[in-house]
Amino acid sequence: MKTRVTELLGIEYPVIQGGMAWVAEYHLAAAVSEAGGFGILGAGGAGADFVREQIRRCRELTDKPFGLNIMLMNPEADKIARVAVEEGVKAVTTGAGNPGKYMAAWKEAGIRVIPVVASVAMARMMERAGADALVAEGMESGGHIGSTTTFALVPQVADAVKIPVIAAGGIADGRGFAAAFMLGAEAVQLGTRFVAASESTVHANYKQKIIAAKDIDSEVTGMSHGHPVRQLRNSMTREYLKREKAGASFEELEQMTLGALRKAVVEGDTAGGTLMAGQIAGLVKKEESCREIIRDIMEHGMQLLSGEGRAK
Repeated sequence: MKTRVTELLGIEYPVIQGGMAWVAEYHLAAAVSEAGGFGILGAGGAGADFVREQIRRCRELTDKPFGLNIMLMNPEADKIARVAVEEGVKAVTTGAGNPGKYMAAWKEAGIRVIPVVASVAMARMMERAGADALVAEGMESGGHIGSTTTFALVPQVADAVKIPVIAAGGIADGRGFAAAFMLGAEAVQLGTRFVAASESTVHANYKQKIIAAKDIDSEVTGMSHGHPVRQLRNSMTREYLKREKAGASFEELEQMTLGALRKAVVEGDTAGGTLMAGQIAGLVKKEESCREIIRDIMEHGMQLLSGEGRAK
């Protein structure tokens, strides 16, 4: 399937893997790219040397295009931005800030720049700054979220800009794929379903929590302080929300979550760790390979778009 996004990134299918911190490491990114999608390494809060190593290891596993997600609040964001240029990644996605100051260097190096946006205003700003495409991410997604749903955000962003739009948030199968395209997207980005992929190095406990999740098992912490995060409900979220409701400061609440994502991803602590996952977790029924995930999405999604398939 050809779209402006597949042409931009040099990929077979318009399916992109989200750059999730601690989750999107080189095994997963390479597997997604090998399957015809676009794998993305998640820099998260890591240092520049670690990111460089991830890029090089990913390249050992695939000669297909892959990208790098940079959280712009990372203290080493400037260094990581240079690493992206030096290592020649195909594309950079960005979050938690404005990538404007890096745009010229990335564009000069031939890197495709694809900011993640949660509003029409930010989408327009990024287009003016020179972005090649945008990820319009609705609040159904796992991790840090905005305030608008995917179903409302994607068509408004698609109407507001001329560059391609990639839909994210609440997409896990062919139905979500087809819906995103009907809303004006030219590709989809998935996070939660790829967390449970067989190539994902996430701890088995974390994967099983996602597979066992129901539609109501995620909740949002940090809403009152303007830093909302969607994750699966556990002991940590219950304590966090209790303190948040009691008026705890942002600093106090931040102390609660320091290292909590690593606890879940690496150590398998499903009680005290942060289990970032979207509302779509209830559709993730089993552990599958990245190739199986992409094949399922494309086959059913294309059937629906052609009018030949059924929604179930």
